[in-house]
Amino acid sequence: MDSIVVRGNGPLSGQIPIAGAKNACLALMPATLLSDEPLTLTNAPRLSDIRTMTELLASLGAEVTALQEGKVLATSCHGEINPVADYEIVRKMRASNLVLGPLLARLGHAVVSLPGGCAIGARPMDIHVDALAALGAEIELKDGYLHAEAKGGLKGATHEMRFASVGATENFLMAASLAKGTSVLKNAAREPEIVDLAKCLRAMGAQIEGDGTSEIVIEGKDRLHGATHPVVADRIELGTYMLAPAICGGEVECLGGRIDLLESFCEKLDAAGISVEQTHTGLKVARKNGRIRAVDVTTEPFPGFPTDLQAQMMALLCTAEGTSVLEEKIFENRFMHAPELVRMGANIDVHGGHATVHGVEKLKGAPVMATDLRASVSLILAGLAAEGETVVSRVYHLDRGYERVEEKLAGVGAHIERVKAS
Repeated sequence: MDSIVVRGNGPLSGQIPIAGAKNACLALMPATLLSDEPLTLTNAPRLSDIRTMTELLASLGAEVTALQEGKVLATSCHGEINPVADYEIVRKMRASNLVLGPLLARLGHAVVSLPGGCAIGARPMDIHVDALAALGAEIELKDGYLHAEAKGGLKGATHEMRFASVGATENFLMAASLAKGTSVLKNAAREPEIVDLAKCLRAMGAQIEGDGTSEIVIEGKDRLHGATHPVVADRIELGTYMLAPAICGGEVECLGGRIDLLESFCEKLDAAGISVEQTHTGLKVARKNGRIRAVDVTTEPFPGFPTDLQAQMMALLCTAEGTSVLEEKIFENRFMHAPELVRMGANIDVHGGHATVHGVEKLKGAPVMATDLRASVSLILAGLAAEGETVVSRVYHLDRGYERVEEKLAGVGAHIERVKAS
């Protein structure tokens, strides 16, 4: 397996372009199943997860062609559709479950394997099942597959989710777009990726109101048409690269970044002593004078602090002045990066869903192992600020969510390289 070698070398300077959002694109791609006309996505990220979704959609009968070096995805689903999403593909990625709603809406039936992805908690499918059942689907779990059927088609309904699940909101939105009548989703997720999906569905002819709030209203249509849609900037990649100058010092502008995508995160950076300035082209980030200050962080659904930035924030707080407490309220088992940071000299105590970080003067380079996608990049960030060399192994996780990370960090002065497996 490939590894990433990082050598701490002081302040960073320059610009980092932010790619389209992985989590948005993975929801937008299955929307092609809702229409027999082409859907074109621009500003697409070039990631292994996107290739996995391409493989899955192809297995269902859709066509996905990558143009302009992968930044444009031309999709179409005008032929015969296979209703079975096979385990061998679905197991690779959690977001594969997002084909369930569109398949049900278009065909009236679907067989979708239970999904895989990072080992960061149960992330149960029952919220998805309940949401689609409210629209009239009958869903049964057999031999690791969800067998779903909507006799007579899906019908509009009002449903309140017990948890504001992003994926279940996306499945409901897509399914309800072709359901008969009006649907209302209460306690809906409010993430920018939800708003982006709703914008795309509206461009395809869907009638949706309330996206970005906790109550979304969808008026079902008989059919949707083709469209062209730009993928929103990746707020998690944005937050990750904002932390690079925060950890190392210097000043970096993240091109395409917007404060409204990460307001809660930006507030924590300000409290820690990091300057964030909105420019005409992005966000300019710099560490203020002196050592980083300790801050407490609690992960919450949007607009709260993102769980997908918790590991990276922990890397920053390892060298803060004082003690920080991080509380993980979204996923259990998401502090697996903490023991690896301890190998680099961090002082971290983990008890259940809480991690207490006692700031140290300096981290030291060490061989460490990535346990999941966000953990892998947190170790790279820690290595940027550590004395000596840090070798991060098992970085196949990294390629699922970060486009050309070595190239982007090297472009602002980081000493980083990928070592290919022999």
